[in-house]
Amino acid sequence: METLEKLEVLAGSARYDASCASSGSTRSGGKASLGHASQGGICHSWSDDGRCISLLKVLLSNDCSYDCAYCVNRRSNPVQRTSFEVQELVDLTISFYRRNYIEGLFLSSAVLKNPDHTMERLVGVVRKLRQEERFAGYIHMKVIPGSSQELVGEAGLFADRVSVNIELPSGSSLNLLAPQKDKQAILTPMAFLGETIGNSLMERRKNPKAPRFSPAGQSTQMIIGASPESDLQILRLSQGLYRTMNLKRVYYSAFVPLTSDNRLPVLVTPPLQREHRLYQADWLLRNYGFNAEEILSDDYPFLEERIDPKAAWALRHPEFFPVDLNRAEYAMLLRVPGIGVTSARRIVSARRFAVLTPEGLKKIGVVMKRARFFIALSGRSVEKLHDRPSLIFRKLLAAENQPQKTTIKQRQLTLPGLE
Repeated sequence: METLEKLEVLAGSARYDASCASSGSTRSGGKASLGHASQGGICHSWSDDGRCISLLKVLLSNDCSYDCAYCVNRRSNPVQRTSFEVQELVDLTISFYRRNYIEGLFLSSAVLKNPDHTMERLVGVVRKLRQEERFAGYIHMKVIPGSSQELVGEAGLFADRVSVNIELPSGSSLNLLAPQKDKQAILTPMAFLGETIGNSLMERRKNPKAPRFSPAGQSTQMIIGASPESDLQILRLSQGLYRTMNLKRVYYSAFVPLTSDNRLPVLVTPPLQREHRLYQADWLLRNYGFNAEEILSDDYPFLEERIDPKAAWALRHPEFFPVDLNRAEYAMLLRVPGIGVTSARRIVSARRFAVLTPEGLKKIGVVMKRARFFIALSGRSVEKLHDRPSLIFRKLLAAENQPQKTTIKQRQLTLPGLE
C-alpha cells in the first residue's frame, strides 16, 4: 500500500482519539533544529463530527490484536488494515512540517502483536524525530498499557505529552467490554509517569539543565456512555486521577456506536450533551475548588443536561446565596454562576478602589443574566429570588434559549475610482 493510502486509513482510524488541547509545552529548537513548540502554538481544526483535532493525528497501525467491543479498530471489525514503517512515518511528519501543514504530531496505535512490540515502534518514531531529524515540534504520544517501564520512560523523554487511555470508568466495565485489557496494566504506567513527571519538575527547579520528562504532563481519555456508570462515579474517578497521578487533563469521549455488539447499549446518537456537561464539571474540579461530592451526590448521580453544573449546584444550595460581591472571599466568588476565574479576580481588584455596581460588573465580564439571581451588592440582592430555585431555573433556561443577536451584515466598501 502506498504511503498516501496508509495515511488515509490510519488518520481516519485515529479520529476517535480526543486530543483537543494546546501543546502546553515550550521547546526552543535552536539553529541546528527543525521547528519549535510553544504553549499557544498548536493549530486546531474541527472534524466533520464536531471533534477538535490538531497536529498530524495518526495511528502507527490499526492492525489490532485486541477485540474491544466499542473500538472501530477491534480485531473482529472488517476494516482495511495497514501499518506505517518507522522511517516512513518519520519522513511523513518531517515532510508535512516542512510544508507547514502541521505543527506537531499526535501519535497513537492499535496493539500490533503485543504491547512491547507496538511501544518499541512508537518510541522508534519519536526517537528518530528528536535525535536524527532534530525535530523540536510538539509531540503527543500514547502509551500502550502493558508495555515495559523502560519503554514508557523513554517515551516521556522524547514526547512533550504522554497519555495512557483509561478507556472505561470502572474495572468491571473494562472486563466486560475490553477483556484483553487490565485495569492494573493501565494504572501502573500512569502512576509511573505521574511520579517521574513530578520528580523531573523538582529536579529542574534545582538544575534548569536537567533532562525534561513529558514537560506538558500526562492526560487520559475515558469513553462515556458505553457502560452504565453514573456521572458521579466518573467525576470521582477523574478527581482521584488528578490527585494521585499528577494528571493534566481527563478527556471525555462520547461513545460513538460504530460496531454492533450485544454488550453495548443501543444509542441513536452519541451522548454529546453529557460529554459537554462532564467537561464543564471537570473544569469545576480543576479550576474552581469544587470536589465531585459537591457537584453530585448519591441522590443526584447524573448531571443536569439543561443547565451547567455550577448553576445546578447553586440551585440545590440556596443557603449560600445571595453572595455579596463587595465582601465575599475569592473562593466564594468562584461559586457564583456567571462569574469565572478572570471576572472573580477583577472583582477582587476593582472593589479595593470603589463599591461595585451592576453596570460595573458587566464591564469586568460578569454574565449578569446568570449571576443576577445569586448576588447582592452592599447588602442588597440584585434579584430577590435566591430562595425560589424553581423560578430561577426557568429564568436561566429562558436566558440560555434566547436567540443570539444577529451580527450586522458587513458591506464591502468600494474605493473611489475602482467601481
